[in-house]
Order: sequence, then structure tokens, then C-alpha cells
Amino acid sequence: MTKIIAALDQGTTSTRCILFNQSGEIISSCQKEHRQIFPQPGWVEHDPVEIWENSIYVIKEALNNAKLDHTDLAGLGITNQRETTVIWSKITGQPVYNAIVWQDARTDQICSKLAGEKGQDRFRSKVGLPLATYFSGPKIVWILENVEGAREKALNGELLFGTIDSWLVWNLTGAVENGRHVTDVTNASRTMFMNLRTLKWDKDILKIFDIPEAILPEIRSSSEIYGEARGSLSGLPIAGILGDQHAALFGQTCFDPGQAKNTYGTGCFLLLNSGEEPTRSEHGLLTTLGYKIGDAKPVYALEGSVAITGALVQWLRDNLEMIQESAEVEELANQVEDNGGIYFVPAFSGLYAPYWQSNARGVIAGLTRFITKAHIARAVLEATAFQTKEVLEAMEKDTGIKLASLKVDGGMVNNELLMQFQADILNVPVIRPTITETTALGAAYAAGLAVGVWKDQEDLRDYWQEDKVWTPAMEEIERDRQYKGWKKAVKRSFDWVD
Repeated sequence: MTKIIAALDQGTTSTRCILFNQSGEIISSCQKEHRQIFPQPGWVEHDPVEIWENSIYVIKEALNNAKLDHTDLAGLGITNQRETTVIWSKITGQPVYNAIVWQDARTDQICSKLAGEKGQDRFRSKVGLPLATYFSGPKIVWILENVEGAREKALNGELLFGTIDSWLVWNLTGAVENGRHVTDVTNASRTMFMNLRTLKWDKDILKIFDIPEAILPEIRSSSEIYGEARGSLSGLPIAGILGDQHAALFGQTCFDPGQAKNTYGTGCFLLLNSGEEPTRSEHGLLTTLGYKIGDAKPVYALEGSVAITGALVQWLRDNLEMIQESAEVEELANQVEDNGGIYFVPAFSGLYAPYWQSNARGVIAGLTRFITKAHIARAVLEATAFQTKEVLEAMEKDTGIKLASLKVDGGMVNNELLMQFQADILNVPVIRPTITETTALGAAYAAGLAVGVWKDQEDLRDYWQEDKVWTPAMEEIERDRQYKGWKKAVKRSFDWVD
């Protein structure tokens, strides 16, 4: 039997396919960016058809690069940007509107209306989430209310909703010709509709949101065969689905309660394995599904989500044109010894954990004529580390667990300045694994377990290897001074939008 697994990693800015062998090593990959569509301030959209076409392209190119055919694969695992919302016609196969991206803030008034007198935490006891623009539920409401004919078609059973995983699986498995309409527990847990204990759609919440249950996908585990691909990938088992951050938790082999990872991508996402019982957060974190492997019990997680981290570097590149390539930000930031007293709070679409302030907006605080673009670049990188510290503090308060170290992954972990500053500001070692593409690796692991490439999770622990460790080197008095300045800057971003 072939032992090669393909992972399709559909992210916020690009889509990648990575092929892994049985040792968890990368043998081939291909990546393709897709357009970021900004119709209005605070609105962020993607073209679902472009994402689908790019997905097929990168799978085929990864296979071509390795001189393999899809019949050489044991299975395909999918990991995806999570709350991004697609509604499409099951008759035509076409989206009724662009995908509304997780960063999009247009549903602020819908969230406020749903909160009413009961407040932002109205549904938290059931779904683990506050009412926020981040999640899929309010985005579905917006599409049904604002796209002509959408609600009527939904009530007539003509429309389907999905996060990107559902959209891809449906298209891979036949689309209008009997495509499978499924999602996994991790993606379902980000809609605001899945009951964390029953792992089923909550009918009472759906009624309050006025969402017809018929448009929702079937909720399945994160590791099982959902169906086989048709068309050019005919016969390939689709065998794993995990939301991107859950996939990284799994790829980092954080299988024990108390183990945590932080993924540095478009946003930043710190997840801690909290065991087989959901832990309610009292400090602004999300209670979510970590993963569910086949028939095994679900594993829960606490999550701290930061909206803008790597996206801030992209903004520096694309909007201000201070750099030509994202990697140049480190060289520019290294031209100065510190941030010169400025702090950049990137609340472009509000603040996520631990504040959940949807009416916050970005600020640069502490500007003087001394400041150069190098100071701004440094403040851009430091913003990621400061936001991570705030989330980690909340996590420690919720669990009583003080992390001894932090496992890291994602595109920004090759930035030496950022990783050292992260260790300094957290005052714990920061550990990078040999394979930093742990999101794709987690999806590959989930699929490989379902098709028998790996026997069990214990098999997977042996493949995790440490690549580099950054140890704290900052004096406590300086750490406290800088963090105090950050907290002050964050408060300046509150209540900007009326």
C-alpha cells in the first residue's frame, strides 16, 4: 500500500498542497495565492471559485513536482481557514455571494441585535463562543438578509452553507452530481451553532438566528473517510478535515492536556489542549473542539485568537509599500535597537481575544519626529508578540497552568527577531519544530490515521523534532516597562467606531 498522504492547506491568503511520506517528511509542495477583496472598509471577501480552482491546481502541481499520480496517494487531508463562510446553490454549484472572510467586520450590528439585553455571552454556555463578527453564524445571516432571493432559496432547500472545507469536499466528491455535504467538529464549532457537548447543531440557537437547518452540512469526526474524489482525482479518499488551528495543534502532537502551540500566520492562534471536557473561559478565550479522531472521544481546547499578525506585515508591504517582500521586514526592523517608544495596535477589524472589542480600530501610539520606518517595522513585529502575551496570560488564569515553554509554527517563525522578542516578552523558551508546516502536517496525520498509514497517535509523537529554541534574555524591569506601554496603547484603540 502507498504511504504518501496529501494535505490541502487552504489558508486566508493562499492555498498549498504538501505531500508527506510515512515519516512525516515533506516530499513535494505547491502554493498559489488568491485575491483579497475589500469592497468597503472592514469588509473582506474571497472568490470561492478561485479557491476551488487553485486547490485543484496545487494538488496536481505537487504531484507533478514529485513525478507522482493521484493513484499514488493513500488519502487527502484538508485543513482550512475556519469561519470564512460560503453559501452556494446545490442546483448550479455556484456561490450566491463571495466568501465572507473570518476577518470581516460587517456583521457588527447583527451581533449587537442578537446579543440584545442578554449580552455578548448569550450562547457561550452551549457553544463556547461570544457573539462576534469573527464567527460564521452572523455571516450566514448577513448573506440571507442581503443577497436577493437567498432566504427564499434557502427555505426551499436549494442552498448549502459551508466553511471552506465543506465547499472543497462537496466539489471534490461530485458537486451537483451528489457531492458530499459534510464538515468536521472543529469547523462546526466555529459557526456558533454546534453544541459542544452533543456535537450536533443546536436547534434552539438556529431558531434564534433564523437559519434553516437544511443548509448546514453533516457534522463528522476529524479523521474518517468522507467519500472519494471524482473527476481528475477519481478514487482518492478524502479522509481528514481539521480547521487550520486545530490541525496545527494536532500536527504539533499536543495530545496531552496542558500542551499548547501558537501559530503565526495571517492572524495568531494560541491553542491549549484542555482534555475531554470543555473548559469555560472567564478571561476572554474561546472554548472549542481540539479534534476528534474517528470514534474516539472528542478533545477540547482553549483558544486565544488574534486577528492581525502576519497580515500587518502584508499591510506594510502592500498598502504603505515600505517593503517589497514580507521577509524584508526583519532586516528593516533590525536597523534600530528598539521601537523608539511607539506601539502599533493592529485592530483593523476590531480586537479579538482577550478583549472582543469589535468597535476598536488600529492605532500607532507614541509617535515623535524621532521615529523612522525601521521603528514602525519593529513595532509591527512586536505587536504580534505582545498580543500573544495577552492571550497566554488569559490562558494561565483560566487553567492555573503556567506554560514552561511554547511550541510555535507558521510562516512567521523564521523571523529571528520576532521569535527572540517573543521569548523575551513571555519569559519562557520558544521552540520551533523541524517541520514548521504543522497545519498541513496535522491534516495529513488525520487522513493517514483514517486510511491506515499510521496506526495510532503514539506513532506520531516520534516524528516531532525540535529545530531551534529561543531563550529569554530581557531584564524583568524592561519587560514590564514595554508591556505596560503596550497595554496603554491598546486602550487608545477602544471605542473608535460609534
